[in-house]
Amino acid sequence: MVEHVFQHLSALAVDVARLTIWLVLLVAIFVPLERVFALHPARIWRPQMAVDLAWYFINSLLPATIIALPLALLARVLHGADPGGFYTAVARLPFGVKVLLMLGVNDLGAYWYHRASHAHPVLWSFHAIHHSAEHIDWLVNTRAHPVDLVFTRLAGLVPVYLLGLATVTGGRMDPGVALIMIFGTIWTFFIHANIRCRLGPVEWLISSPAFHHWHHTNDEHRDRNFAAIFPLIDRIFGTAWLPRHWPPVYGIDGKVSPTLRGQFIEPLTTIRPVNPRPTSTPS
Repeated sequence: MVEHVFQHLSALAVDVARLTIWLVLLVAIFVPLERVFALHPARIWRPQMAVDLAWYFINSLLPATIIALPLALLARVLHGADPGGFYTAVARLPFGVKVLLMLGVNDLGAYWYHRASHAHPVLWSFHAIHHSAEHIDWLVNTRAHPVDLVFTRLAGLVPVYLLGLATVTGGRMDPGVALIMIFGTIWTFFIHANIRCRLGPVEWLISSPAFHHWHHTNDEHRDRNFAAIFPLIDRIFGTAWLPRHWPPVYGIDGKVSPTLRGQFIEPLTTIRPVNPRPTSTPS
């Protein structure tokens, strides 16, 4: 028993050390970028940063642990299935093609859950934690309730497995899924960054800080730009918004607890009304 606990603690220590190294690398990349190309003047150490750092470690460990079980169960249900030879044909696709398809399918599934989380009070109660930031920077990417992240990731990954684009073997994550998760994580840090960065025509092919900052606006243009990677999804479903200027205001109506404990507990005990869309831009 003691040996089993020690093994888990050792594994946790390794994970925390790995995440600390990643955090140092992220700081080395984004802090200079946000100082040189700042969209809005800001201090390096801002209010809520300690809370966001705590969310960084929690959300790098907890959601992945939770979603492992349902994905493993799904893989067991699908094991041996091959309707009409479909899964065999998918398995023969080149690895690069499968990874691109995974990115698209994952983003599409997450898009619909993300959109639902802005429309339904129960889901919004969890998602509002992420939108409560009134100043956007790279670290705001980590400010999210674990429940919100679990369902967002399942919405994206379940279709990937159902389509046979990924498999679970020996309890290990599919290498394609690992790649899209790493890319998606790095990219979402980038699109939250407080940098005055426009990508020109490429902005309609892949999300940019400007595209995602408009998702965080708190004016009449909110509830847009739900896709994390591919803006084309928003264009197809009529939720895209990307003018030449930047959002005038961020955040949500109402207040969210400034403490980690409050942000974790409040959505579990209180249903928050969905933000009504304003009729005019706040002055």
